Amino acid sequence: MGQHHDVTFPGEGTDYRAARDALLGEEIALRRQAENVAALRRALPLGGALKEDYVFQNLDGDDVALSALFTANSDNLLVYSFMYKSGGNACPACTSIIDSLNGGAPHIKANLNFAVVAKASPGELKTWADGRGWSNLTFLSSGRTTYNSDYKSEDGEENQVPMVNVFHKSADGIFHTWASELFYAASEEGQHPRHVDQIWPLWSVYDLAPAGRPENWFPAFSYD
Repeated sequence: MGQHHDVTFPGEGTDYRAARDALLGEEIALRRQAENVAALRRALPLGGALKEDYVFQNLDGDDVALSALFTANSDNLLVYSFMYKSGGNACPACTSIIDSLNGGAPHIKANLNFAVVAKASPGELKTWADGRGWSNLTFLSSGRTTYNSDYKSEDGEENQVPMVNVFHKSADGIFHTWASELFYAASEEGQHPRHVDQIWPLWSVYDLAPAGRPENWFPAFSYD
């Protein structure tokens, strides 16, 4: 019997149960803190008005304004910036993130507008998306806009940054509400920035195993 519930598992000893109870207490506190942080995020005042109604290009090369990404399902829009610029290489880590998001996209889009943008051309994006089997996501090229630099998914030397930005549409216009700014905050020595952990389940799965997150390893395009 534990301190927090009456469930036990085959063969476990009292030392294990005591240690597991202590950990469970920390997990309960972490859950509470996660809920508190989510509430604070929801309670943020509106940020700045959208700098401009950026005109992206979809995979067919057609123009799509950012404002057109809002649907009747939601007044909110999440935009993930894929580190992939024209003439360059797609980011393996971003590719891992998008592999997961592609499966979840139908569920996400039931209640939240969602798009992936990159500076690569529509043709480059289409080739990569088709090769990965990404069929559930909205991909847009931001190459003709200043979206990446304006919303901090690109530095002054055009190095790409894997940012998440959230926008809200109201009667007064479209406003920025949140970004994964944790990327820009200093982290403790040896710690991953964890700025997009909320949308990247890979690391949370590793966290459940005794070995934890593998050191000096990042996802690859394939493991053949």
